[in-house]
Amino acid sequence: MDSASIQRVFRRDVCTGRVALVTGGGSGIGQEIAVKLAEYGAKVAVFGRRESALQSTMSLMRERGVPEGSCMFVQGDVRSSESADNAVAQVVARFSKLDVLVNSAAGNFLALAEKLSTNAFRTVMEIDAIGTFNMSRAAFEPLKSSGDGRIINITATLQLPATWYQVHASAAKAAVDSITRSLALEWGRFGIRITGVAPGPIADTTGTAKLGGDVDPEERNKSVASKIPVGRVGAKTDIAAAVLYLVSPVGNFVSGDVLIVDGGHYLYKKPVMPRETLESWSKKMEKKSRVTADSKL
Repeated sequence: MDSASIQRVFRRDVCTGRVALVTGGGSGIGQEIAVKLAEYGAKVAVFGRRESALQSTMSLMRERGVPEGSCMFVQGDVRSSESADNAVAQVVARFSKLDVLVNSAAGNFLALAEKLSTNAFRTVMEIDAIGTFNMSRAAFEPLKSSGDGRIINITATLQLPATWYQVHASAAKAAVDSITRSLALEWGRFGIRITGVAPGPIADTTGTAKLGGDVDPEERNKSVASKIPVGRVGAKTDIAAAVLYLVSPVGNFVSGDVLIVDGGHYLYKKPVMPRETLESWSKKMEKKSRVTADSKL
């Protein structure tokens, strides 16, 4: 879904009056989510480790017409509970409340399981799983006070059922999905809805580039698209649109589940035969079965 399509679906004020905090908002999917929430009326804070990346998101928001007073950034690390607490406190101090938390910070790379160090495995688990927990716990009180709090965890499909050379990220995202379900069960009574969004292959992101090796991006996208039932790779706006839906009033009865936004990629299986030959093969098999049946009479 491109930006023009999003405009036809959502009113520009669909997030007006809402305050959102987006982790990993300095680049990629997290940045696009943050910018779209701001474009559609929310006051938005982005949280991440690199100030230069966070500043780039601020610049992009201003380019898109977001008022300077409606956006801010907080530098920190989701792996630290103190840093998470500080981020939430700064957002509440600036905007007086917090309605939406988007946990988008993540880490990933390719590695053979037998060559993967414990420290590398732990790092990804800490960013994805512990980071999601730290931020959610830190945001609990203001989200509870909101009366209509939302947590959207950006997860993945690589743990469904498994993916080559990513045991660390698969384990981390499985943990994130479990956190989504558990918190939805516990915190629903406080008016907090917790959901996940699982992107498939997304073009023009650092993560996709890192996992794609040295292959030309255009060739990589073409190859990946051949394994996606809808015939194209995803765009960052596809994920941002899913988040807009879950944040909007339309998504207020959705909680505890993960919305897979991958064009059917995780379902892909290579056809047993080309589509063009299936009909003639079926007729051939039908004719053969009739001959066999007649011979038994």
